[in-house]
Amino acid sequence: MVDAARAARLADRIKVIVAQALERRIKDPRVGFVTITDARVTNDLQHATLYYTVYGDETQRAETAQALESAKGVLRSEVGKNITARLTPTLTFVADEIPADAARLEELLRAAREKDEQVAAQAVGASYAAGEDAYRTPEDDAADDDTDDDSPRS
Repeated sequence: MVDAARAARLADRIKVIVAQALERRIKDPRVGFVTITDARVTNDLQHATLYYTVYGDETQRAETAQALESAKGVLRSEVGKNITARLTPTLTFVADEIPADAARLEELLRAAREKDEQVAAQAVGASYAAGEDAYRTPEDDAADDDTDDDSPRS
């Protein structure tokens, strides 16, 4: 087992190597505007998972996934040439779902803000159903009337 810090450093190095190789070496037209967002390496340094995003629609994402799968061997050989590990890790490409999740969360927050604005608009000028002090009883009101008389008795 290798320490986690070394695995993290290797993951960062692999991320840079693969991004540069995609830019310079891979000439497949199916590779669209792809960005390597993260890389993770197992603690035994045998497997690397690379997360990527693609700018474009669903067909461009599918074509880029196929292109990355077909270019996996070339990318792995580039990684092997540029790292100092004894074994070259296998590469697995996973589409990063963070942008889609972020868009979904933004939509939920927008809907919550709209609902809050509706509730605030309804609350303007509204009063309590039981009056201002809902917990006062008629006996409390009668007791207050008896003690509120400040006039002197003669």
